[in-house]
Amino acid sequence: MNIPIAEAKARLSELVNRAEAGEEIVITRYGKVAARLVPPAVPESLPRIGAMKGKIRIADDFDELGPEWDGYAK
Repeated sequence: MNIPIAEAKARLSELVNRAEAGEEIVITRYGKVAARLVPPAVPESLPRIGAMKGKIRIADDFDELGPEWDGYAK
């Protein structure tokens, strides 16, 4: 939706409500784009528990130290 700045000033509350509902409002001055009123960014949701099930594999020897650690592990 394109709207002149003078009209946007008079209808700001309505335009904000429309932007919150997902509409992009283009505010113009003398026929040229001056600003955009856009919907708020959607926060990324946290991954669901178990979303990676079956996609990760841990090696059987994961917790075993190699010979290079012999001097440290006693």
